[in-house]
Amino acid sequence: MAPLTLSVTVQDSAISPSSDACTKRKQNLVQKNSFASITVGQEKPFDFLRTLFEGVIAGGTAGVVVETALYPIDTIKTRLQAARGGEKLLLKGLYSGLAGNLAGVLPASALFVGVYEPAKQKLLRMFPENLSAFAHLTAGAIGGIAASFVRVPTEVVKQRMQTGQFTSASNAVRFIASKEGFRGFYAGYGSFLLRDLPFDAIQFCLYEQIRLGYMLAARRNLNDPENAIIGAFAGALTGAITTPLDVIKTRLMVQGPANQYKGIVDCVQTIIKEEGPSAFLKGIGPRVLWIGIGGSIFFGVLESTKRVLAERRPNLALRTNSEKSKD
Repeated sequence: MAPLTLSVTVQDSAISPSSDACTKRKQNLVQKNSFASITVGQEKPFDFLRTLFEGVIAGGTAGVVVETALYPIDTIKTRLQAARGGEKLLLKGLYSGLAGNLAGVLPASALFVGVYEPAKQKLLRMFPENLSAFAHLTAGAIGGIAASFVRVPTEVVKQRMQTGQFTSASNAVRFIASKEGFRGFYAGYGSFLLRDLPFDAIQFCLYEQIRLGYMLAARRNLNDPENAIIGAFAGALTGAITTPLDVIKTRLMVQGPANQYKGIVDCVQTIIKEEGPSAFLKGIGPRVLWIGIGGSIFFGVLESTKRVLAERRPNLALRTNSEKSKD
């Protein structure tokens, strides 16, 4: 899953109860001079359950779309990183493990956004507006921790299949369970968090801050193509920065019961000794391409889905009020 990531800014339609309230928030935002600052003190308490529900739906939808579209690039990236020495790159079976992976991507993406959105809204109300970036960083990390309990087993099975160790997800699950036990599904968990927590936090902070800055300059809400472009930039930059961490995570996850590496430190030392520091940049091209395009698709689909969900709420409220007036 591209790492995944999904945001609703406080003036976004996904949390706007009415067009008048949205206009007031937008005017309040535009009046601020500092970059990416935002005022939430005058906001009404957000609906936690509604925010959670819409985040789950939007996150799950965006996650499945981007994973399906970019799975072959992810497979090539994984095989490049897993290859040792002069091993040749295999270009067959690029969709190997997709079905099983989607079974994990859907709940993981839904869980991430479902946790990220309420956490972000709460943190934005707790911290001063000049610390909005810290709120986004923290919310991204919290969402990443919650989603990791689903992401890691999914990632382990997916990468074992991508490297040709298994032909089906069911075979992979049975083998890992019998030979490695429950812990086998969380192989490389520490390195996964080492990669994904910084990735989630940085990507969503970049996306949110650039998006807020763009809105301040444009003095309007952004459209889907603009959200997609910002998502692509944030994803590509974050993907490049975290490539060394991704290499370490991949090596630990695909090693299986052989236990070639004793842990993160041993993995780093072995790679440097046997392959040199340049090995930590293996797969950077496919990774940046994959996450850049994935960020574009993910955030575009995410914001579009949130808008559709938000547009349904006022209509439902109007119908309810109309029915009461008739009675």
